[in-house]
Amino acid sequence: MHTLFPEIQPYLQQQLSVDTLHSLYLEESGNPHGQPVLFVHGGPGGATSEFSRRFFDPEKYRIILFDQRGCGKSTPHAELRDNTTAHLLADMEAIRLHLGIDSWLLFGGSWGSTLSLLYAQAHPERVNGLILRGIFLCRAQDIRWFYQEGANQIFPDHWQEYAAQIPKSEQHDFVTAYYKRLTSSNEIARMAAAKAWSSWEARCSTLNPSNSLVSHFSEPHVALAMARIEAHYFVNQSFIAPNQILDQADKISSIPAIIVHGRYDMVCPVNQALSLYELLPEAELHIVRDAGHSALEPGITDNLIKATNHFAMRLA
Repeated sequence: MHTLFPEIQPYLQQQLSVDTLHSLYLEESGNPHGQPVLFVHGGPGGATSEFSRRFFDPEKYRIILFDQRGCGKSTPHAELRDNTTAHLLADMEAIRLHLGIDSWLLFGGSWGSTLSLLYAQAHPERVNGLILRGIFLCRAQDIRWFYQEGANQIFPDHWQEYAAQIPKSEQHDFVTAYYKRLTSSNEIARMAAAKAWSSWEARCSTLNPSNSLVSHFSEPHVALAMARIEAHYFVNQSFIAPNQILDQADKISSIPAIIVHGRYDMVCPVNQALSLYELLPEAELHIVRDAGHSALEPGITDNLIKATNHFAMRLA
């Protein structure tokens, strides 16, 4: 079974100003002359970390990481102004132009798969291939499954802590109720809501419980950005048209893709991956029998690294 490549350090780190408000953290590692690959992290409102570089053979890939608007090392932290899907897609294109890259491989999981697919549909000529994990189509039913009704039937004990933040009178719409608290002027209420929201996601993300993941998602800096930005996107239907990704699948039908999805993914159920796969004639679908949503579960990691090794040879 494949495991992560050894730890490496970036050879270049910078802040890229994309407008008068937002500055993005951007780094490169691996081989400066290798195949360019963009790591597109999840959330929205998640961030990259040191393990993000380790899915790629550093001798073969020019590994590019960035933190999306408002999260990670990008500034300003947890900022919602000028933070929409269109802004993030424009940022990805700005990064490509800034780095002088003609075309690249996209590697995205969860919300990162959403953003990778949307970018590929907008700029198919710039995408050499797609490696996608934990497909998130960002439809109303996909958001409702995790934040309103669906996953709560699988994790009723964890759901109690998530639901406890919201009065009964507002529980018909948890996303809106959380958004109200996450954007309030009450700092204590904001942090309580952020921790509850982010902890719920962490507890549902792995097949086997991961205390380290829960601790990471509960850390105030991480939790506030993820919860605020996710709620901001989801209360606005992710700033995309209903069913947009599937409806525009023909735009990326010729792009080779490898899709990796955990059989027991409770954050983004596997039916989303199957629906996408059926519309992409150049795609492979690998359903991992003993995994949930996290990229760091052994079976998911194994399949992702097989995919990056495959594209390293294919695009050489």
